[in-house]
Amino acid sequence: MNIDLAEIAHHVADSKTFDFIGGISIKLPTQYGITKFVIIELIVAVIMILLFMTLAAKIRGGKPVKGRFWNFLEFFLLYIRDEVVRPAIGHKEVADRYLPYIWTLFFFVLGCNLMGLIPFMGSPTGSLSLTVVFTVTTLGIGVCSGMKKYGVAGFWLGQIPKMDLSPALAVVIKPMLFVIEVFGMLIKHGVLAIRLLANMFAGHMVIAVVMAFISATVVYSLWVWVPATIGSLGFCIFMNMLELLVALIQAYIISFLSALYIGMAIHQH
Repeated sequence: MNIDLAEIAHHVADSKTFDFIGGISIKLPTQYGITKFVIIELIVAVIMILLFMTLAAKIRGGKPVKGRFWNFLEFFLLYIRDEVVRPAIGHKEVADRYLPYIWTLFFFVLGCNLMGLIPFMGSPTGSLSLTVVFTVTTLGIGVCSGMKKYGVAGFWLGQIPKMDLSPALAVVIKPMLFVIEVFGMLIKHGVLAIRLLANMFAGHMVIAVVMAFISATVVYSLWVWVPATIGSLGFCIFMNMLELLVALIQAYIISFLSALYIGMAIHQH
């Protein structure tokens, strides 16, 4: 029984084509930078715009939102605001300036994660090219906000912990601490990208490998193929349910850490 891992990885990675059941494949105009993941990201963005424009219209008059779905959506918005952004950044007036970004980040990541559970789609958050964008954006917002508050020199010098050192030791130790702190900042944001990528890619990869057992065992007798098929399908159903939870958790984690890193940039130690 041979399983082609390269072919399996192709199904959970970005692609120049959209492949459907029955061997139908649509080639994308990649010369314009359009790939499968780009199309999915645009779909998620359009869905978000439609949802939030509708929700904004419903609450414009100051009346309570009616409907289970809209209440559920509003619950997530309030939870991100009250339990993530304000505690992590602090000061209601300051935190709410960054709220639209964290809201957008949370729902965009969640939407991209959930797209990976739809057959023939994919999860763009399993690609480093997208997760790096989130990281760079969060880093840029934090650094720019910090420099706006403390000034360019004040922000970067503020990365050095306050220490009571003699002038001779300060000349040696403080430059070392500055380099360590700056590298630490970059590493923390880099881990943000790798964390999301690894979790989403690994989950879909496991499902793809298990499903491959069905086609890999078809050349054997029914006594082998039937148990392998039943077991694979049962495991994949379980994994898809787990992926629903992972999709939500990962969206929460990247939103929380992004808010935390922004808060650390504007409230120096």
